[in-house]
Amino acid sequence: MRMPYQRDALARRSVIVETFETACTWDRFEDLHAAITKAARAAVEDICGTGYVTCRFTHVYPDGPAPYYGIYADGRWDAMVEQWDHLKSAVSDAIVTHGGTITHHHAVGRDHRTWYDRQRPEPFAAALRAVKTALDPAAIMNPGVLIDVRAGSTCH
Repeated sequence: MRMPYQRDALARRSVIVETFETACTWDRFEDLHAAITKAARAAVEDICGTGYVTCRFTHVYPDGPAPYYGIYADGRWDAMVEQWDHLKSAVSDAIVTHGGTITHHHAVGRDHRTWYDRQRPEPFAAALRAVKTALDPAAIMNPGVLIDVRAGSTCH
C-alpha cells in the first residue's frame, strides 16, 4: 500500500523507480527474461550510469509465469522524464519483440498504448471500435486508451 508513496519520495530525490509486468509461456521465459534484463541494464547504463534491475514472479500459471521487473536508477533532476521514457521504450520493445505481453493484470493504459497497438490484432481493434461507438458515442469514457476515438463521431 505504501509503495506508490515511496516511489514519489524517491523521485523527489532524483531516483528513477519503474516497474514492468508481462506474461509469457514457459518455453519463452528464458529468452524473454534475458532480453528484458539486457535492455533494462543497457538503458540504465546509457542514461543513468548506474542502477538496479530486479525480477520476481507475481503469478505462476500452468502455461507460464508473469515476471515483474523493477528498475531503480540514479536520475538527473533536469532529465527524469526523458530518462523514464528511454527506459520505458527499451524494456517495452524487448517485451513485445521477445514474445511477452505488454500487460498482464494491470491493464493497458496510456503508457502501454504504443506497444499494445503492435500486439493487438486489427479484427479485435475493429470490434472494440464497434462496441465503443455503440456504448459511448460521445467518446467520453477513457478516450484513446485502447483505440483512437473522435468525440461526436464513430470511433476510429
